[in-house]
Amino acid sequence: MKYVYLLQSLSVPEQRYIGITANLDERLRTHNAGGSPHTSKYRPWKVVLHLCF
Repeated sequence: MKYVYLLQSLSVPEQRYIGITANLDERLRTHNAGGSPHTSKYRPWKVVLHLCF
Protein backbone atom coordinates (compact mmCIF):
# COMPACT_ATOMS: atom_id res chain seq x y z
CA MET A 1 0.00 0.00 0.00
CA LYS A 2 1.16 3.54 -0.74
CA TYR A 3 0.31 6.71 1.16
CA VAL A 4 0.18 10.27 -0.11
CA TYR A 5 0.44 12.50 2.93
CA LEU A 6 0.25 16.15 3.93
CA LEU A 7 2.34 17.34 6.86
CA GLN A 8 2.03 20.59 8.76
CA SER A 9 4.84 22.04 10.83
CA LEU A 10 4.02 22.54 14.50
CA SER A 11 6.72 25.19 14.90
CA VAL A 12 5.80 27.17 11.74
CA PRO A 13 2.15 26.23 11.02
CA GLU A 14 2.06 27.89 7.60
CA GLN A 15 4.70 25.40 6.37
CA ARG A 16 3.32 22.25 4.75
CA TYR A 17 4.88 19.31 2.94
CA ILE A 18 3.39 16.67 0.62
CA GLY A 19 5.03 13.28 0.17
CA ILE A 20 4.49 9.64 -0.75
CA THR A 21 5.62 6.55 1.15
CA ALA A 22 4.89 2.89 1.80
CA ASN A 23 5.30 3.29 5.59
CA LEU A 24 3.68 6.44 6.95
CA ASP A 25 4.68 5.97 10.61
CA GLU A 26 8.34 5.44 9.77
CA ARG A 27 8.37 8.35 7.33
CA LEU A 28 6.90 10.73 9.93
CA ARG A 29 9.58 9.61 12.40
CA THR A 30 12.24 10.33 9.76
CA HIS A 31 10.86 13.82 9.11
CA ASN A 32 10.70 14.60 12.83
CA ALA A 33 14.23 13.26 13.41
CA GLY A 34 15.66 15.65 10.78
CA GLY A 35 16.32 12.90 8.25
CA SER A 36 14.97 14.89 5.31
CA PRO A 37 16.80 18.08 4.25
CA HIS A 38 13.56 19.57 2.90
CA THR A 39 11.71 19.35 6.21
CA SER A 40 14.38 19.36 8.92
CA LYS A 41 14.30 23.12 9.62
CA TYR A 42 10.54 23.13 10.33
CA ARG A 43 10.39 20.24 12.82
CA PRO A 44 8.29 18.85 14.43
CA TRP A 45 5.61 17.78 11.95
CA LYS A 46 2.13 16.33 12.24
CA VAL A 47 0.11 14.45 9.62
CA VAL A 48 -2.85 16.55 8.51
CA LEU A 49 -4.17 14.20 5.82
CA HIS A 50 -3.22 10.89 4.27
CA LEU A 51 -4.68 8.96 1.37
CA CYS A 52 -4.12 5.21 0.91
CA PHE A 53 -3.72 3.57 -2.49
